[in-house]
Amino acid sequence: MPDAARLVAATCMALIAFIVSGQIIPLMPEGLDFGYFTYVNIGLGLLVGWIVMGKRAGRGITNAINNGITGVVVLLFWGLFVQGCYEMFRQAMRNRYDGPFEAIGAIFRIGIDYGYTIAVPGIIWTLLIGGILAGLATEFAWRRWR
Repeated sequence: MPDAARLVAATCMALIAFIVSGQIIPLMPEGLDFGYFTYVNIGLGLLVGWIVMGKRAGRGITNAINNGITGVVVLLFWGLFVQGCYEMFRQAMRNRYDGPFEAIGAIFRIGIDYGYTIAVPGIIWTLLIGGILAGLATEFAWRRWR
């Protein structure tokens, strides 16, 4: 059932995804075509906020902070997984893999490589502070518009 907490959580996570996507783009190799990178991440943020964070609202301030941090961890996981899948498909279309199991393994290898690339203090702080603020905003919305 739609409620204010889910809407606020989805909006906050989409905003975090937008900001972090903007921080990631300069870290990648120059000339890389990002296409729908930011839009996909915003969509993931909307889904994570609505599904993961929104249903956990209303359990107190400490749980709200934990909810926000959990939200950004889930967003980071799904972002790395989806972007890793996209890169694997792009490479698979160029016949870079000998079989399907090698391609599936490449999803995780690519995701881990992307994770190492974005593990810089600016992005980590943005995710941490954004997650805490998103969790608190979600809790506030649940209390205010119940």
